[in-house]
Amino acid sequence: MAASLLHLPSPSLSLRRVAGYLALLTICLLKRRLDNNMPISYANSGDSLAVFPRRIEFDSDIIARPGLLCFSAKGFLKLRYALEEDYLSCSPENLPSSKMLDKSNADMDDMEDFERQIQDFFIEVRTKLEMGNKEDAVDLLQANYEVVKEQIDEGAKGVEQAAILDVIALGYTGVGNLKVVEHLLDMLNNIVCALRDDNPLVDSILIHMGSMFTTLGKFEDAILVYQRGLKILEREFGNNSPFLITPLMGMAKVFRSIGKVTKAITIYHRAVDILEKNRGAKSEELVIPLFALGNLFISEGKATDAETCFSRILGIYKKIYGEDDGRSGMAMCSLAHALCANGSVQEAIHTYKRGLQVVRDSEFMNLDDDVLEKMMIDLAELLHVTGREQEGRELLEECLLITERYKGMEHPSSVTHVLNLATSHSRSKNFVEAERLLRTCLHIMSKTAGPTDRSITVPMLHLAVTLYHLKRDEEAESLATEVLHIRENAYGKESLPVGEALDCLVSIQTRLGRDDSDILAKLKRILSIQEKEMGYESEEVMTTLKKVVYYLDKMGKKEEKLPLQRRLSLLRTKYKHKIVELWILRCWMRPLGVTRVT
Repeated sequence: MAASLLHLPSPSLSLRRVAGYLALLTICLLKRRLDNNMPISYANSGDSLAVFPRRIEFDSDIIARPGLLCFSAKGFLKLRYALEEDYLSCSPENLPSSKMLDKSNADMDDMEDFERQIQDFFIEVRTKLEMGNKEDAVDLLQANYEVVKEQIDEGAKGVEQAAILDVIALGYTGVGNLKVVEHLLDMLNNIVCALRDDNPLVDSILIHMGSMFTTLGKFEDAILVYQRGLKILEREFGNNSPFLITPLMGMAKVFRSIGKVTKAITIYHRAVDILEKNRGAKSEELVIPLFALGNLFISEGKATDAETCFSRILGIYKKIYGEDDGRSGMAMCSLAHALCANGSVQEAIHTYKRGLQVVRDSEFMNLDDDVLEKMMIDLAELLHVTGREQEGRELLEECLLITERYKGMEHPSSVTHVLNLATSHSRSKNFVEAERLLRTCLHIMSKTAGPTDRSITVPMLHLAVTLYHLKRDEEAESLATEVLHIRENAYGKESLPVGEALDCLVSIQTRLGRDDSDILAKLKRILSIQEKEMGYESEEVMTTLKKVVYYLDKMGKKEEKLPLQRRLSLLRTKYKHKIVELWILRCWMRPLGVTRVT
């Protein structure tokens, strides 16, 4: 532990020396990149993202600003399937050199010693996390926290302490302990608020804080620190510097998260404009802001604008790497998503197939890669939506075979594919095969999750529906009742999953001719749950209300029926004039789910 402990500078250590320690190699690296017009690369702090073409890894020879403590497990951009628009500011190539001071008169021995300790600290924490030694990593972070906390308690609240707290907070973000991160950010915020903007490192610390505040869902705080960091960078480097991209992308993500879509779009456009001016219209660095913008357009129903963004991404990759490169294949799959949303379904399928083929042929990723698997499932679903169920089923079967090959027979991860295949066969009315697959699902899950785990209710409810279609109503009722009891215990009696189980059970019991008053009581429970979870005027409420009115009429309860009948009439009038969403997009966005009993 002693060798790994980061010995912080004393309060009397000059700011000039600290800035020099932390920026020693960054200045040279950034200057070389900027002089040669080399691209700046970005990496996310999460385990699931890095930006290709190059793997973003820690370089043991480059330890610069106190933002290097970020962990990237994946080495390439995965477009729609893994990408978020986080330009993490803790990449050393990602930020300007700030107001770095001349360290020519600094004590070189002290400087080298401090730099070495920071470097060893970063590398050791990173290594421990990569190897899964989370507890050891936390021990290192905690030991360094205790040292800096002691200095703060003694009255030292300068950039030095802020920089180290920043690193420790980023480390705990990588660990996933957000409660500790929140506490560290409170301490850090108190220090940074008192620091002048012209202090070294303040800009990068603010941007790191923005990223962490966003992770915590503290969006107002994130906006404030991003804006302050952005103003510092604008004053230092101008309004069109590539160094502005990091805070701009962070701010855009926050605005998107809080529903201020217009502001987010404006900021994304500004990021694109800056990169076009500095790097050119075909620069690979445009991919991330274009991708973020395209996704935002998709969510806002602006499919044509989204298609333009993804087409540009594809054009960039084709020019740089060629049409048969895996990156181009990934871009094709994202473009297919936009084409589908725009109603060009057949073109979307063709583009999707071509993209998948390119990804496979180029060996861009392993066959068992989660991203490739998700793309295959997405295409399979699209094929099902358009009636090409056999083609879709072949893709699902391939997913299952790959999982069994790489992970073994009856591996828990195969359940998803077996369940999707069962749903596919149910859609094609192949209920016998669907039953076989669902029983396989239950067998696997019973061994791994247990017979009363809430996750097992998904295939169990599927099976109840399948048995209903096979006219085996007694078995179906027994399974649906078991699902209901498990979900009531797991989610609560007024939860939406319970409502789904009740809905299924009511349909089965109706055909079995069970007691009308018991069925009516269940329908009223369903109606109450739907009103609470979906709103009093939802389509689901209207459907259930229709059933309630039917049973009230059947049982001769006129006084109770009349007000509900008037309410039902008003809802019917409303939905008669409602413009229904594009059904293809709805099916695309919705995963293969339980077939509802009607």
